Amino acid sequence: MAWVWMVLSVLVLVVFVYILPEVLLGPRNKKRRPPGPRGLPVLGHFHLLGKNPHQDLCRLARKHGPIMGLRLGFVPAIVISSPAAAELVLKTHDPVFASRPRSEAAIYVGYDQSDLVFGPYGPYWRDMRKLCTLQLLSNAKISQFQPMRRAELELFVASLKRASERRETVDLSARVSALNGDMNCLMVFGKKYSDLNQKGFKDVLVETMELAGTFNLADYFPYVGVLDLQRLHRRFKRVSKIFDGILEKIIDDHLIPHNKQEKKQAADVVDTMLAIMESGEAGFDFDRRHVKAILLDLLIAGMDTSATAVEWAMSELMRNPAVMKKLQQELEWVVGLESMVEESHLDKLEYLECVVKEAMRLHPLAPLLVPHESMEDCKLDGFHVPKKSRIMVNVWAIGRDPNVWPNPESFTPERFIGSDIDVRGRHFELLPFGSGRRGCPGLQLGLTVVKLVVAQLVHCFHWELPDGMKPDDVDMSEQFGLVTNRANHLMAIPSCRLRK
Repeated sequence: MAWVWMVLSVLVLVVFVYILPEVLLGPRNKKRRPPGPRGLPVLGHFHLLGKNPHQDLCRLARKHGPIMGLRLGFVPAIVISSPAAAELVLKTHDPVFASRPRSEAAIYVGYDQSDLVFGPYGPYWRDMRKLCTLQLLSNAKISQFQPMRRAELELFVASLKRASERRETVDLSARVSALNGDMNCLMVFGKKYSDLNQKGFKDVLVETMELAGTFNLADYFPYVGVLDLQRLHRRFKRVSKIFDGILEKIIDDHLIPHNKQEKKQAADVVDTMLAIMESGEAGFDFDRRHVKAILLDLLIAGMDTSATAVEWAMSELMRNPAVMKKLQQELEWVVGLESMVEESHLDKLEYLECVVKEAMRLHPLAPLLVPHESMEDCKLDGFHVPKKSRIMVNVWAIGRDPNVWPNPESFTPERFIGSDIDVRGRHFELLPFGSGRRGCPGLQLGLTVVKLVVAQLVHCFHWELPDGMKPDDVDMSEQFGLVTNRANHLMAIPSCRLRK
């Protein structure tokens, strides 16, 4: 029972330190805050959030407005749920909201916020983003890995052809995830994901992503972290130590002269970053620790995101056979049934572009984006937003807003035909990659992979649902996390379309 009294003592202390001054001093310094639901003492509004908080926040915003104020524990939060409000945060006041909140995930997974995803806004972050954009994620660098992507896709299609000959039901979620993992790790490390498990690489990566997406009391309740009630602190420390050892070994392997001589068809990301580190051309403090922070970013941001986007697009296509057929017709006209889809075809596939946009509208991978944090007090459409507020842009709600999208729940790629709305952060009705300073720097690579894999799956195969399922039977339940995946894997039976 000692720990119970310890928790109660901490909560009483927090109430006196954080709540009592606000209650006593609030009336004389009252400012117009964003509207929101009534909260509870200490907990704030956590009791209103379930397993899919983006959906709960969408329902609340319909009642309280597109700029909604909440309190998560002792953290003030603002939820943005309309294109106009998103533009205020991500464009008009972008310099104020460009930072990230500090969290245990950012400390342990992001090497004390030395990475791009979780790093606070400032000179170091700007220099690091510039380096990554120019050296690691440029169009030229993406093109270097085109032969590798083609080779992996050929193996992928060949394995599905063998399954089609046996009329086998395949776990499409697992297959696409494995393909994406192999392509991502080949680009970053020069080795396939499937070849990196000799030291538990897969297990520790999965656990790291799980931990990074877990709700952590310590991020919202001061002093609770020292108690480690959820046992997350010790898991973060253990996982970060294991992962650090794996990354150190990978870096050491890249520095061995014998391995340097056995060059691959393109220098991988580790090669590129080590060359920058050794030359000193970065122009700012850049050592092995920073290399490891960026490697973790590329792994975590690249492993599940593209694969999950493909999963959602294929799920919607299987639920909408007429859309699938129309896309197959376009692919047949542009590519022909004698060959696979090449990256050079992608710019000519206009309906594919519409399909991917529509899938990302309905199923954004990070429905609340990565949280922003205000660096100073700010006025947002007349509402006072205090410094250190957590800003959540609910792109899931924006994508389903009936005031923005006619018949928003339907999967209708045709809505984008003749429209200039894109996914690059210029149009605030559709923000799957965010916008402004914190927009995703890997957008071009992610789009290339998603469109290429979806095109290949639809062009090379017909897809039949197993066990006599009908299109309406496809389960579209979500599992919220660092990336919002399908709750259940997508299963289907392929049959080959190609003539060779």
